[in-house]
Amino acid sequence: MRFTLAPLSLAALLLAGTATAAPFTFSGARMSADDKTLGSDAFEGRGVATPAETRTVDYLINGFKAAGLQPGGQVVNGKRIWTQDVPLLKSDHVTTPVVAVTSGGQPLTLRQGEEIAVRAPTNGQQKFSINNAPLLFVGYGVSAPERGWDDFKGQDVRGKILVLLVNDPDFEGGEGNFGGKAMTYYGRWTYKYEEAARRGAAGVMIVHEALPASYGWATVKNSNTNTMFDIVRQNPAADHTGFESWIQRDVAVKLFANAGLDFDQLRAAARRKDFVPVDLKASLNANIDAKAETIVSKNVVALLPGSKHPDETVLYTAHWDHLGIGQPDANGDRIYNGAIDNGTGLSHILEQARSFAAGPRPERSIVFLAVTAEEKGLLGSTYYAANPLYPLGKTVGVLNTDSMGVFGPARDFSISGTAKLGLLDDLIQEGGKMGRTFTPDPHPESGGFYRSDHFPMAKVGVPAISFKSGLDLVNGGTARGEAISADYTAKRYHQPDDEWLPDWDFSGMVNDAELLHAVGWRLANSREWPNWSEDSEFRAARDASAAQRQEAPQPAASGERG
Repeated sequence: MRFTLAPLSLAALLLAGTATAAPFTFSGARMSADDKTLGSDAFEGRGVATPAETRTVDYLINGFKAAGLQPGGQVVNGKRIWTQDVPLLKSDHVTTPVVAVTSGGQPLTLRQGEEIAVRAPTNGQQKFSINNAPLLFVGYGVSAPERGWDDFKGQDVRGKILVLLVNDPDFEGGEGNFGGKAMTYYGRWTYKYEEAARRGAAGVMIVHEALPASYGWATVKNSNTNTMFDIVRQNPAADHTGFESWIQRDVAVKLFANAGLDFDQLRAAARRKDFVPVDLKASLNANIDAKAETIVSKNVVALLPGSKHPDETVLYTAHWDHLGIGQPDANGDRIYNGAIDNGTGLSHILEQARSFAAGPRPERSIVFLAVTAEEKGLLGSTYYAANPLYPLGKTVGVLNTDSMGVFGPARDFSISGTAKLGLLDDLIQEGGKMGRTFTPDPHPESGGFYRSDHFPMAKVGVPAISFKSGLDLVNGGTARGEAISADYTAKRYHQPDDEWLPDWDFSGMVNDAELLHAVGWRLANSREWPNWSEDSEFRAARDASAAQRQEAPQPAASGERG
């Protein structure tokens, strides 16, 4: 795996041929204008299944039309339309959940949004009560036989509330059975809910800590106390318990102390293989009153057909949704605008569409996919991966953009996570031609690889990356880049203050768009089929579809291609 390449001059770039795509100038002003509109109060935070969804979908369709693209969505009456229907289960609390824990003989009421964040149930239940369910601490809640790890030690957890830690056992020490500091899927809250449901637990309480979660309580509160969505499942209880929640660390410390236990000591014990679940000598009572219904949301899909191999596709993706209207912040603002997350990604793929449509027709097709319900668990991309509009075996690769940089040019760039794949080699090579270097994800412990829409595509084998703007800013270096990132996470991420600002500098996004265009152009005009590294967990799924690509000559240069 190559991590840095020597920078080349612009002249070298032109000689390399990547500039043959189009005499198109990426415009920071256009991307800023799109972002300003999509992140405005008029779009009400782009909530799924709200009037703002219709406005957002229409805006994107009109943008793709104006760029000169064709509808790329599902086929209706023999013709493709601009969208793909995505059936979703929608669940809302009708009344505020009432939750109390009896601990040390004393009742402790947990206020929604303050001490606890209870998600509206997506397991098929709506109005129900939990009565005296025992609380059991299960460490990180991980069962990983291939790593020789089992936090449950054979205990029957049916009917119990599992109290557990976020991230995985390697987070604190940086080494161990889970690959070190980089988060595995076992560290994601989605896995923990799934594992609890598989074992028949009554519910889950994830202990929030800012560092292992990689975000503060405000993000937890805002993301988990509003409308919940899930894909429509035949047996939703197999994937979700009725009671999925997070609790503040201080609440956990008190619960442990009431049982005569030390939270920090047991937290440390949970990092060892010999950890055994601990009875917290407490019980939970809860009353849940929710309303659930099936709705149909939309993925937006635009197509630029290829001139020679139209059945082979390169995908540019970004999610269009954000959190909509939710709990007010300290200033009373209830609109979660999502200007960076992910108005920037949307403005990028719109500009990318203009670029490809303005230039020579690429040999392979280019598909632009704006997916729904990313904020609810990558649901639009998960649905697409299970119901692809274009064959996955002939999908060359996915270039996803989510929360791009608006603070000027960077000397470097990155991707979410530490995956190894030929598509990353291509990105590094094209970046080197532009005088930019690749920096590995500086915070793999945040689990970024599992938190964006490339992940569902990776799970089905398609080479996929989520591009990250660099932190080594031309103005201020890495120190300024890290400070901006930390400030955004603390004060704006999944909060109403994620709003467009007139002093944002989109010139860095222009550079990023040029780089991502060069990669897409390269893929679309070659017989290259990137693959995952030999040791990747996604390699087998990709190799299983190799027969679909046999008519195309396979490159012999790299062990990570083919």
